Amino acid sequence: MVDISIVVPVFNEEKNVGILYSRLTDVLRRIKKAYEIIFVDDGSNDRSFYVLRRIHEKDKRVKIIKFRKNFGQTAALDAGFKNSKGMIIITIDADLQNDPDDIPRLLEKMEEGYDVVSGWRIKRKDSLLKKIPSKFSNLFVRKFTKVSIHDSGCTLKAYKKECFNGLDLYGEMHRFIPGLLKWKGFKIGEIKVKHHPRRYGQSKYGVARLLKGFLDLLIIKFWMQYSARPIHLFGGFGILFSSVGFVIGLYLTIIRIFFNQPLSNRPLLLLALLLIILGVQLVVFGVLADIMIKVYYKEGRDVYSIEKKLG
Repeated sequence: MVDISIVVPVFNEEKNVGILYSRLTDVLRRIKKAYEIIFVDDGSNDRSFYVLRRIHEKDKRVKIIKFRKNFGQTAALDAGFKNSKGMIIITIDADLQNDPDDIPRLLEKMEEGYDVVSGWRIKRKDSLLKKIPSKFSNLFVRKFTKVSIHDSGCTLKAYKKECFNGLDLYGEMHRFIPGLLKWKGFKIGEIKVKHHPRRYGQSKYGVARLLKGFLDLLIIKFWMQYSARPIHLFGGFGILFSSVGFVIGLYLTIIRIFFNQPLSNRPLLLLALLLIILGVQLVVFGVLADIMIKVYYKEGRDVYSIEKKLG
């Protein structure tokens, strides 16, 4: 039986993965629990996979998952979760900015009854170009998901294995996993963790990634409130628009019949028709979304392609 699974997404980190492996094994041996380390090579085009394969040849507790191309950190984490055997899953970045020495503290916090413990990079060693957008992002995440953690973008987190039963990830959703899990009823905790400046390689952060994350946050908000019955959202707006259109139409009918007012030159007539048609379309769209949600719950699909597995 495996007690702890370490999941590490890797993209062009050839100089870092060997150091990270050594530091992880030092920490995990001190914990004295059965463990496995899963490196997910997210389509690296440097020597990362070669270095990882050499590590696997020496240590069979190390597993390697290699993607055919770069699918993103969320896909890499999802593949790691689905191939983990540990009762507790810990995620950590491959760039050496997260500190493996914080892992025992994550486990201690979980013993207080938490299902998820998230790291908080209280003294973040990044440029302002990364820290300022991150602050706004964290503010939006707390506002939308109602999860009171300070650093949703910190990869260093610990989860109970059952957290991922039936949870499919895509896009940039890895930042919002605690929010999704709170929606499912899991208990979320947080601890302050160390953060180090990047020594080797280049950051994968960019403005486009922030924008994609915000759009995914809107999807998360919808999913948390309306995933069971999207008809409540679309149907609600549909009924509202149709009702307003009906009231305007009723008003126009009254002034035409009782006051003999012409309607051909009134923009309100077009507005009434538009609102009624739009309302009907939204109700129909809500019904179709309801059907699609039911299909989704019956069929799970992965959004990435695995080339090979070692271990």
